[in-house]
Amino acid sequence: MYGIKTVVKYLLGRDIADRDVAVYPDDTFLVSYPRSGNTWTRFLIANLLHPETAVGFANIESLVPDTAALSSRTLKRVPRPRVLKSHQYFDPRYPKVLYVVRDPRDVAFSYYQFHRKYGFIQDNHPMEQFVADFVGGRLISADWGTWAENVASWFYTRGQNPTFMLIRYEDLKRNTERELGRIAHFMEVAPDPKLLTQAIQKSSADRMRELEQQQQHEWIGTKKHRKDIPFVGQASAGTWEQRLPPASVSLIEAAWGELMVKMGYKLSVLAPGKANHAVPAELSPGRT
Repeated sequence: MYGIKTVVKYLLGRDIADRDVAVYPDDTFLVSYPRSGNTWTRFLIANLLHPETAVGFANIESLVPDTAALSSRTLKRVPRPRVLKSHQYFDPRYPKVLYVVRDPRDVAFSYYQFHRKYGFIQDNHPMEQFVADFVGGRLISADWGTWAENVASWFYTRGQNPTFMLIRYEDLKRNTERELGRIAHFMEVAPDPKLLTQAIQKSSADRMRELEQQQQHEWIGTKKHRKDIPFVGQASAGTWEQRLPPASVSLIEAAWGELMVKMGYKLSVLAPGKANHAVPAELSPGRT
């Protein structure tokens, strides 16, 4: 019976698109591993492309739709050219990709809070166990790979391609105007300073928290989930130093240290025989 329902949904275009989304030549995909700043970047892009629209959680799915939340039929109706959100690992069909990467140590804590909000784990779930599952690829996002598998699948296949841009969440936080200007150029939008400033102000963490409170019963990402844990988190970088147990930090760095350094993240523990330094800003991935 389940198989019949699945086939019927597919034939009617009511299946969740995700990996099977129909891709058009003029599509741009905003891709990241979960909890890497994708939602904030969605708001920045939506406000950049639709400056006259009051962007919020109530309409973000029509402006920058999530391929893992909407049906194939719904996505085909989105006006082109489309900007689509995705958490997928490398897909050769994606014609143009803006990839957001975040320090996996911060991702781990943010994803822990997300799992609590969605009821995937209990509030007293051990952080050490969660991080072990995070590194081992045993979370709900297993189909998208681990953080390292997801990042590497895009960076090592498209890193030098002009249709690919990598943005570090930390750089976007540190100098939002400069990085949004790079995004605008990549998306062939004139980086007018007033437009950039307006988009940044409308996409601030405080503004997004306010919108979440007002519209959390309307947005697909929050309406069916607990309201005492916000979807928009601390929106900060480096909180892992206070939030993660040292053993969990060591586990992440031991598993993914080489790629972390490649992405410009300094390791807290020096691995034997390996350099422990971040890539200089001017040489960081995606910098042009």
